[in-house]
Amino acid sequence: MGQVKKGIRKTRTVEPLNLLFAALGGLILLFIIAPLAGLFLNVTPEELADTAREGEVRTSIWLTLATSMGATLIFSIASVPMAYLLARKRFPLKELVNGIIDIPVVIPHSAAGIALLGVISRNTPLGSLGEKTGIPFVGGYAGIMIAMAFVSVPYLVNAARDGFSAVPVELEKAALNLGASPFRVFRTISMPLAWRSILSGLILMWARGMSEFGAVLVIAYHPMITPVLIYERFGAFGLKYARPVSVLFITICLVFFIAMRMIARSRDDA
Repeated sequence: MGQVKKGIRKTRTVEPLNLLFAALGGLILLFIIAPLAGLFLNVTPEELADTAREGEVRTSIWLTLATSMGATLIFSIASVPMAYLLARKRFPLKELVNGIIDIPVVIPHSAAGIALLGVISRNTPLGSLGEKTGIPFVGGYAGIMIAMAFVSVPYLVNAARDGFSAVPVELEKAALNLGASPFRVFRTISMPLAWRSILSGLILMWARGMSEFGAVLVIAYHPMITPVLIYERFGAFGLKYARPVSVLFITICLVFFIAMRMIARSRDDA
């Protein structure tokens, strides 16, 4: 009995290395939390309420949420099948394709906006087609969604690819051997089993799109999404007037983000 207690005490001993890692982790958490805490503590409830009543602020927040969601849903139609191909198939230059997917993550987003402008500006074939069909890209909702999607689509593709890779290949092969079509296997086996990763990727893409500033600023200063509005208020009126909008937008983003995470987790537990 005494030996058992001694063994239990031994297993509860905290390793110095774990203490060091915990301390380093605490510094990282402090690095993230401290600026946000300072931002929230410098805004009074009255300032927040006044800002929430401004029509310009409410419009920009709804525009940001809607365009980011629209970009995520539209681009997921092609991104999820592409992720399946990257996870399951071998083809020439596959590693190059994987590298191309990650390019938007590493390049400056203002440069991404300039690059997109070279494709969708009014004097390009695509931009001209958009103008003729009543869907302008420069200074329009479509341009905002393209800018958001460009910088955020890697999060969806990578998450969905990892999800499809985790699906046992034997299940798909067994279904094919039993006569199921490749599309039916994809729809009834691959997608359901990879759903959690796909949903996580959708949430990340949507959240990343909401926070985009540089690329959107180049393509569409107006209509004004909230990150651009915060930038304009900071430049025109200073930090005091930019803080309440920032706090309000961060709060709304966190509420939506946590809610969608909880929905994703509940689906997984079901």
